[in-house]
Amino acid sequence: MGILDFIKGELIEVIEWTDDSRDTISYRFPDQDKAIKNGAQLIVRESQVVQFLYLGEFGDTFGPGKHTLTTDNIPVLTRLKSWKYGFNSPFKADVYYVNTRLFTGNKWGTSNPIMMRDDDFGIIRARAFGTYDFKVVDPKLFLKEVAGSDQNFRVDEFADAMRSRIVSVFSDALASSRIPVLDVASRYGELGEALLPLINPVVNAKYGLQISSFVVENVSVPPEVESAIDKRSSMVAVGNLNEFVKYQMARGMEQPGGAGAAGTASELAVGFAIAQQMMAQQGLTAKPAAGVGGTAAGAAGADPGLVLLSPAEAAQVLGVTEADVMAVIASGELKAKKIGATYRIKRAAVDEYLGQD
Repeated sequence: MGILDFIKGELIEVIEWTDDSRDTISYRFPDQDKAIKNGAQLIVRESQVVQFLYLGEFGDTFGPGKHTLTTDNIPVLTRLKSWKYGFNSPFKADVYYVNTRLFTGNKWGTSNPIMMRDDDFGIIRARAFGTYDFKVVDPKLFLKEVAGSDQNFRVDEFADAMRSRIVSVFSDALASSRIPVLDVASRYGELGEALLPLINPVVNAKYGLQISSFVVENVSVPPEVESAIDKRSSMVAVGNLNEFVKYQMARGMEQPGGAGAAGTASELAVGFAIAQQMMAQQGLTAKPAAGVGGTAAGAAGADPGLVLLSPAEAAQVLGVTEADVMAVIASGELKAKKIGATYRIKRAAVDEYLGQD
C-alpha cells in the first residue's frame, strides 16, 4: 500500500446514515478519528437533519439532499475554524444525524400524585397517564438539552429522560386549565386537545420538540374522593328522600316475617318517625290509615275499646315518640298484636297502660 492509499484511507469521503432501527432519534456519525476530506459528499435523507459540531460549538445545519462540503456551503464552520481564504486540507468535526419524523405512541404517567385545585372538592391529589406523539423541530436545542453527545440516542432513553419533564408540564397545564375533576372522565379527548397549546410552547422552547398529539387515557383520584363522588351520585339517584323512605318500608313489609324481632320493629319505627318529621317540615300532615275495625277517629258507633291503633297513633295518644311505643311493646308493658310486619294496639290497652302506677 502506497502513502497516498494510506492517506486516502484516513479520510472520510462520504457521510451518510441509513436508519433501519425505527427508534433512533439522534445518531453521531462514527469517524474513528478520521478527518473529513475537502469536497466530501454529505447525504441527508428525508426526515433527517445533519448538525455539525466543532470543538463544542454548533456549526452548520443541513436538510435533506446531497451536499458537497466546501468552504462555500459551510460558512459557520468556516468562521469557527478561521478559514479566511478557504481550505484545501481535511478537517475534523462531529456530525450528528437527527431524525425529524414523528415518533408515536410514547407513554407518560405520574409516578406520584399531582396536586390540583378543584372547585367541587378543593385541593385534591390525582394520578394520570396516557400517550403522546412528538418530533424534533430544533436539532441544536434538542442535542444540547436532551440527547447530549450520545452515540445512539433512542426512544427508550428519551422516555426515561423526558417522563418527569412531560409530567411536570402536564401538571402545570392541567392546573391552569381548571377543568373540574368530575368532568375529566368525560372529556379525555377534549382535555388532551386543550392542553396541547399549553404544553407545546414549553417543550418547544426548552427541548426543541413539538408534541403533535397528547392523549389523556385516565385520571384517577384517591379512594376518599371516589367515595364522595359515589355518595353524591347516590343522593341524586335517590331524589325525593321522603318517597325513598316509604318505598323501603313498603319493601320491608312485603318480606315474610321481615320485622319479626323487636329491633327490626324499632328500625321501622325510626323510619316512620323520620318520614313524619320530613312531612312536617314540608307543611304536610299525616293522614291516619284505616285499620281493622277503625282508627283513633274510629268508625261511627264503634266500641271505643275495640278501636285499633298503629304505633304512630298510639305515640300521639301517649305524647311520646313512636320508638318509645315500640320499646314498651317489646318489654311487654303494652299489649299489642303483630299483624304481618307491623303492630296493632287496642285503645283499651293504651288506657290500661296509662292507668298503671
